Amino acid sequence: MKANFLTNYVKSSIEELRRVTWPTKNQAIRLTIIVFVFCILMAIVIGALDFGLNELYNYLLKISA
Repeated sequence: MKANFLTNYVKSSIEELRRVTWPTKNQAIRLTIIVFVFCILMAIVIGALDFGLNELYNYLLKISA
């Protein structure tokens, strides 16, 4: 029973992968660059937010003492 289920699952997965429209090399490169740039921009935004909140926290500690 379990072996039959596993065999059917693998066969259907292979059939589904044959129907996939894979991106061309140029599309894959372009999309990879888009993801990479987005990750860098988000790292800059989160880093700036972290820095700003840290400065605000230190300022609040300084004026409360």
